[in-house]
Amino acid sequence: MSGGTARGVARAPWTLLKALFGWLVLFEARNKVLLAPGAVRLRRFEDAEVRRLAAVLPAPPTALVATVIATHRRPEALRAAVRSALDQTVRDQVVIVVDDGAGLPGLPTDPRLFAVPLSRNTGVAGVVRNVGIRLTRSRYVAFLDDDNLWEPDHLERALAVLDAPGGPDAVYTALRRVRPDGTGQDILSVPYDRRRAAREAFLDTNAFVARRTRALHFSRLRRTPQVLPREDWELIRRYGRRHRVRHVPHPTVRYLVNPASFYTQWQQSR
Repeated sequence: MSGGTARGVARAPWTLLKALFGWLVLFEARNKVLLAPGAVRLRRFEDAEVRRLAAVLPAPPTALVATVIATHRRPEALRAAVRSALDQTVRDQVVIVVDDGAGLPGLPTDPRLFAVPLSRNTGVAGVVRNVGIRLTRSRYVAFLDDDNLWEPDHLERALAVLDAPGGPDAVYTALRRVRPDGTGQDILSVPYDRRRAAREAFLDTNAFVARRTRALHFSRLRRTPQVLPREDWELIRRYGRRHRVRHVPHPTVRYLVNPASFYTQWQQSR
């Protein structure tokens, strides 16, 4: 048997598994095995931080929608993101900024805005966002990264679908991707399909607004840039296992394609 033939035979089971389950599903299963010990330690840290921070908040921030913004050392971008969240046409919301152990910059004064620092840096976006989810009380939760912006009608469009008779449990809007120089790259709008999501990473939580349930929490796996899929994909696909998710094909997120950050490798729908 030649070397090429032997390699082909060795790859055949992996190729079959990818065809059956999707490469993203297989990669995530591998991640859970290899990274589980660290995730257990981070869950303990998350629990301790929620207890610590809940004790310093006068009361759990409560509104129809809680917007969670995770941040780390991007003060100017964070202030712009916070302003885009506070400027939503939906006023019945709270915005909670969770700093990943770097120190909070000065932020706007607004009774709907709460900001808390973690006691140390985790480098795990899922843990930072989970703290924000758990510190708030709301019917719905939305997510915004500190280097992205919402259009003023982002929450309004999402809630119009969520609150409609027979509406879904979660929605995600289209993203307008922009380059670091501010020029537009494309608009990405992909209808929700769990089978397609097993093979394509088209899910991003900057556009995601969901009903608060026990399933609404992020993975605590430590994902370096080499670890795929991202925690955004994992949350939405897992949430969609028992909840209805719908796509709103209207761009309401200005999504920075930032080489210095993790970002979803979206593909243009065809």
